[in-house]
Amino acid sequence: MANAILELRQRELLKATRVFNARGSKVRRCENCLLPATACICALRPAPQARAAFCFIMYTGECYKPTNTGRLICDIAADSHAFVWDRTQPDAALLALLHDPKYVPIVVFPQQYAAPERCIADANALAQATAERIPLFVMLDGTWREAKKMFRSPYLATLPVLGIQPTQASDYVLREAAHLHQLCTAEVAIAVLELAAEPLAATALRDYFVQFRRAYIKGKPHLVEPDSRF
Repeated sequence: MANAILELRQRELLKATRVFNARGSKVRRCENCLLPATACICALRPAPQARAAFCFIMYTGECYKPTNTGRLICDIAADSHAFVWDRTQPDAALLALLHDPKYVPIVVFPQQYAAPERCIADANALAQATAERIPLFVMLDGTWREAKKMFRSPYLATLPVLGIQPTQASDYVLREAAHLHQLCTAEVAIAVLELAAEPLAATALRDYFVQFRRAYIKGKPHLVEPDSRF
């Protein structure tokens, strides 16, 4: 099955004029799950289950990072799309997607940064906003600082906003969060799918994320896996 973020990664690699080197870049990795080859989880990849669609707008270089969990969501949601962010010259395909009448594009972002009239308050309001159309959850994928820059993009300025209010700290220890309760992309999507009345897809993504996290930590002995709360 195609994975939108992995496809974006391949397109960006073909365009790159220099090698993207980051911590762990010398590790031999599976080309599909991007985990170390000895910890590959491709055999555990679930079948797509989500009815909702996802659109990932990714900060420059984000699609290369093996710690990025957005690609797990693409395996759960067959209707997924990924683009590199540009504030003033967005990809024409991104703009076409946001204007496709079969979708209701919704930016997933803390609501304190949006005008009240843009905010979707709860699951009932989400169901009403997406009645008879497909919700297209727009995920701003990057660091917290980068996501705030992307949120101010003009082409997102009028879209409704769905905020996730975590009640517990993130279980993701592979990348440092700016705030205690800041969730990684996969954890946010789990909460989004629950609000969208897709419990089976949320559970499948939660289980898949647990397997991903465990496999990654297995090769990082300096990291200690937290007690599971899933």
